[in-house]
Amino acid sequence: MNHYKTDPKGIVLIVDKLAFWSGYIANQLFPAVLGVFMLLILQSCSNDNDDKKEAIQPSNLTVNSEIIGTSTEKPNGDGTGVVNFTINATNASSYKVLINGETKDLTSNTFSYTFKSIGTINYTIIVSAYNLDDFISTTITLTVFVGQEEIEGLLWSDEFNNNSLDLTKWNIETGTGVNGDWGTGQLDRATERPENIRFDNSIANADGGCLVITTRKESYIDRDYTSGRINTANNASWGPGHRIVARVYAKGVKHQGQGFAFWMMPQEKPANLDFIMWPQGGEIDVMEYVGAIPFNNLGTVHYAWEWQNNEYQDWNHGHLGGYYNYETEQTPNPSEPEYGNYPPADEDKTAGSAEFHEYGIDWYSDRIEFFIDENVYHIHYFNDGDIYNLDGQDEISVKTIDGRRVNTSEYSNHFDEWHPFEHKMNAILSGGVGGSEYTYGGAIVPEAEFPCDVYIDWVRVYAL
Repeated sequence: MNHYKTDPKGIVLIVDKLAFWSGYIANQLFPAVLGVFMLLILQSCSNDNDDKKEAIQPSNLTVNSEIIGTSTEKPNGDGTGVVNFTINATNASSYKVLINGETKDLTSNTFSYTFKSIGTINYTIIVSAYNLDDFISTTITLTVFVGQEEIEGLLWSDEFNNNSLDLTKWNIETGTGVNGDWGTGQLDRATERPENIRFDNSIANADGGCLVITTRKESYIDRDYTSGRINTANNASWGPGHRIVARVYAKGVKHQGQGFAFWMMPQEKPANLDFIMWPQGGEIDVMEYVGAIPFNNLGTVHYAWEWQNNEYQDWNHGHLGGYYNYETEQTPNPSEPEYGNYPPADEDKTAGSAEFHEYGIDWYSDRIEFFIDENVYHIHYFNDGDIYNLDGQDEISVKTIDGRRVNTSEYSNHFDEWHPFEHKMNAILSGGVGGSEYTYGGAIVPEAEFPCDVYIDWVRVYAL
C-alpha cells in the first residue's frame, strides 16, 4: 500500500505527472506499438496469400529437334544417331522427356540424345513442361538413321527393326531335325509360320524392334508342339578374333521342357570332305536357357575325342560347360545347379526370364570366353596343358578371377585332322519343347504354359 501526503501541492504534482505519461503513451508509444502490430498482421496475410498462391499452368509448348548430319542425301542424319533438342514454354520451370524408353528430368531447355539402334527407325517422344504441379505435354515423332559403322568394331548385325526376316542374313529351318527329335529328344516341329517367327516393335526396354520366336502347344502335321528356328549358314560365319553377342529376353521360358538357345555350328569343313560330322566339327552353346534351371544359364563347348574317320559314334562326345547365375553374376555355388524351383515369378530378376540380357563369347585363337552382361563365367582353352597339367585329360574347375567365380576348362583339340574351334561357325537361334533326361532341360511338364515367347533384340558381331 502507498501513502501520500494531503498537501494540495503534492496532489497537483501527481496529477501533472499522470497527465504527462498519458500524453506520452497516446502520442508516442501507442502509434509505434500499433505500427509494429499492423506490420505483423500484414506479414501474416502476405504469408497466407503465398501459401494459397496457385501455380500458373505452362503454355505455348514447342519442341525443336536437330538431327545431326541431315542433308538432301541423308534426310535422317549422318548415321551417328545424335539429335539436339530445344524446348520452349511460357511459365515453365522444368521439363520431363520420355524418349526411347528412358525418362529424363531437365531444368535446362536444351539437351542432346544419341540413338543407338542400327537402321532407320521412327521414334515417338513425349515432352512435358512443368510449373510446380501443373504441366502440359506434347508429342513429336522423329525418324533417325544410325549406321552400322558408327558402333566401334561392329562387323555384322541384325537389329530386327524392319518387321521381316532379312533372308540375306538368315535361313529359316523347318522340320524335326536329326533323328526326328533335333538330336536332343525334343518334341517340336519347326515351322516358318508367323505363329512361330514374327516381329514386335512394342517390347519394353528393347532397342527398337524384336524378333519373336514362339513355341506353341498345338496339333500340327505330326506333332503336338511347334517352334521357330533360324540360322546364318552360308550367309555369315565367324571364327577366332570375334565377339559374338545376342540380346535376348527369354520371357516365356519358365517350366521344365521349355528352352531357348543361341548357338553355333560348323561352317567350314576339311577341303577333301563333303561334310564334317558332329561332334568332330564342334558346337558352341553361347546361351542354353531352360525352364528346369531358371536361375542359371549354361555356356558349353561340344567336341569329339577321336576323329573316327569323320563318322559318328555314340561314345565319341566330349563337352565342357559352365553355368552362370543371374543373381550373383558369376558361376553359382555349387557350380552345377539342380533342376527345380520353377516357375519363377514374372518380375523375379534372379531368373533369366525377367528381362533382357546380353549373351556372348569372345573368341580368341587359344580360348573362348563366355559372358553374360559383360560378366565372364566360363573360359575354355583349346589345348591340353594351357591351364592344367599336360596329362591328356579334359578338365574343368572353378577358379577365382578378379574376385569372381569362373569356370575354367580344357581341352578340345584332341586330334590333328580338325581343331573345331579354330574354324568358322554360323549362328543359330532356336526355341524347343521337351528333351531327353539331362538334355535340353528334360521332359515337358503338364503345367507348362504356352505360347512361350522369346524376344531377340539384336545379334551383333564385333572384331576383337
